[in-house]
Amino acid sequence: MATFVIKTVLQRAVRQTLMNTEQRFIIGFDAKRIMRNGTGLGSYGRTLINALAAEDASLELRLYAPDEGNEALRTQLTTADNIVPVYPQQAHSALAKAWWRSKGVVKDLKRDGVTLFHGLSGELPLGIKATGIRTVVTVHDLIFMRHPEFYHAWDVFIYIRKFRRMLKEADRIVAISECTKRDIVELGGFPADRIDVIYQSCGTRFKQPVSDVERQEVVKRYALPPRYMLCVGTIEARKNVLLAVKALPHLLEDLHLVILGRPTKYAETVKKWVEKHTLTSRVHFLHGVPNNDLPAIYRSAEVFVYPSRYEGFGLPIIEAIQSELPVVACTGSCLEEAGGPDSLYVDPDDVEGLAHAVSRVLKSSDERSARITRSLQYIRCFENSDIARRMLEEYERVHNDY
Repeated sequence: MATFVIKTVLQRAVRQTLMNTEQRFIIGFDAKRIMRNGTGLGSYGRTLINALAAEDASLELRLYAPDEGNEALRTQLTTADNIVPVYPQQAHSALAKAWWRSKGVVKDLKRDGVTLFHGLSGELPLGIKATGIRTVVTVHDLIFMRHPEFYHAWDVFIYIRKFRRMLKEADRIVAISECTKRDIVELGGFPADRIDVIYQSCGTRFKQPVSDVERQEVVKRYALPPRYMLCVGTIEARKNVLLAVKALPHLLEDLHLVILGRPTKYAETVKKWVEKHTLTSRVHFLHGVPNNDLPAIYRSAEVFVYPSRYEGFGLPIIEAIQSELPVVACTGSCLEEAGGPDSLYVDPDDVEGLAHAVSRVLKSSDERSARITRSLQYIRCFENSDIARRMLEEYERVHNDY
């Protein structure tokens, strides 16, 4: 029987998998989100692929996507020789592409000699287990089961059906937080010893300094106020940005709130509250901001607020800490895992608590600096090299165990 060996990074050796003496170890990935999603699941996939490609050039990483997607997103992938995009040859309609991703891709995986397949967004193609191809699935969250009130009933039905089907096909599951692992065990009944927590990989570009000229240009481009707290994420009910808006009257009048994210119907609710309480001049909405402008927007803020009621991880918190911002977030999910012990946390309905926490981190420059320094140390566990190492160890475990 062919053997599979991956030497650990701790030994600083090149990992090499030998299915036989002539064949490379080929890992397939569900790459739909990589090619289409600008943030969230797409960012997770691109960052992971880039880190894996840099970690071990001997691996072949094949990205199976229904189509080429967004060119701007594709170009965020490194131009490494071991990254190979794969698209369906005969699927032209949306229905055909959906069928290929959910089932038809299995034939292509077998054709290409894929040894292990990684579903990056909680899904696996139907029938993959019968092929003998080993599988790993990343589950980001089960919000649709914990808080179905934030979804349409039909969507909840579809998501649960996909989740149950995936549990039958998966060899092992990667949860992006301890909170998500607990949810999978409790709500899915999947064995805890077949779930590993590997935190969401986060690049280090937000750690890079931003010049004063860049900051001034971005401030001017988006008409940013001199002093503001920043909130980044889709403007939807679950993200609970209204809590930050309601905290504004309890804060100094020269402190504004910048809300950066794609608007939904919930955004109209937020705007109506802003208008009713005459806060229009202090609340600023941004969306469609290019990725290249984000670091300067973060760096120009004074504090980052993330009042979400429930998350699988909370990547914007990591970006904020890398940008040397103090963080105020909410309890109730995994945000304490992302932000660490030196960020502050309040109940998602506690308006005065949020205002008090923001005032606290802004009041003392010494305390602010100390919290940022300790938080920067804490988030090192989320950086690419460690995530790539742990994921490769996960692949080894899957191959050796089954």
